[in-house]
Amino acid sequence: MTWNLWWRFGPWEQRQPAIIETIRTADPDVLFLQEVWVDSDGDLASVIAAELGYHAVRTDPIGDQPVAFANAVLSRWPLRRIADEPLPRRDGELSHRRVVAAAVDTPWGAWPVASTHLDYRFDDSLTRQHQARRLLELAIGWRGDPDSDLPLVLGGDLNAVADSDEIRLLTGRSNGVPGVVMSDVWESCGDGDGATWQRGNPYQAESTWPDRRIDYVMVSWPRPNPVGNPIRAWRTGTSPVDLDGEAVWASDHAAVVAELETPNDQRRTTTLP
Repeated sequence: MTWNLWWRFGPWEQRQPAIIETIRTADPDVLFLQEVWVDSDGDLASVIAAELGYHAVRTDPIGDQPVAFANAVLSRWPLRRIADEPLPRRDGELSHRRVVAAAVDTPWGAWPVASTHLDYRFDDSLTRQHQARRLLELAIGWRGDPDSDLPLVLGGDLNAVADSDEIRLLTGRSNGVPGVVMSDVWESCGDGDGATWQRGNPYQAESTWPDRRIDYVMVSWPRPNPVGNPIRAWRTGTSPVDLDGEAVWASDHAAVVAELETPNDQRRTTTLP
């Protein structure tokens, strides 16, 4: 499951229980989070992990902001951080955008995963293309042997629609990085347009963006098929959560949940909402 939690924007303290309840209901094995707040007393990833029994890693804060942004990976199994990497700007210099990668100790071995958040400006596809290319370069190192090792699973707010140049680069439709592309899980098995940025969300009441799919779960290819192949995908966080009779929207984004093929067809039993 991947989800942008909208940092401390809006009624963030009221939203936090709704975030936790939405994750509890989805019950993902691995959770990719973006816009996680971090302050001197802790961070939202640790709060969620403690509440729901997950292990967590995240990016480190940059600079001296009193409340920072972070990306995080949470897992029901133990995990270790293997990278916290900055992503480039369009001029090649390093930006504040980052990707955190982890090795998750799954029943099928150490499974590489990563959570990221690309630049948001509607008019800055070029920056996202540089960032997407860097993600592919890093993916080659994290995934191991494509013929035998478990594939990399990437979750993130990529701030780009599926036919954009940056997503085309990631999925092998344009000049990317030799030896690796990413399979877009929603494209393989999602139902409908999969919009995760929706004007029906009251936090988007003043947004001029159309409904669009900008959050993704992706799996590296080549991979030892059928391991990592998408089975199904759906959204959650598309409606408010009832908290003691009050309807609370958890975030300005919807989340994407995906089920992937595991070795020896040892699938978890998942019930769609």
